[in-house]
Amino acid sequence: MEYQIVLKELREKEKITQSELAKELGISQNTYSQYETGTRQPSLEMLIKLAEFYFVSTDYILGLTDNPEPYPKRK
Repeated sequence: MEYQIVLKELREKEKITQSELAKELGISQNTYSQYETGTRQPSLEMLIKLAEFYFVSTDYILGLTDNPEPYPKRK
């Protein structure tokens, strides 16, 4: 699955708007909308923020795995 679809599904599952999420991430609603449409790719830092916000792995967002569980943090 492409990251755009995953981002939209995660956001809709949380029942939040693009504007609410964009505010939480410190970006404009237009920028976030472009992530969901695929006209703009999130930076590595933004990808990490999104994974932390949704408590999923970056691999899940990128479609590399079907398992949304985040990896344990290193000690």
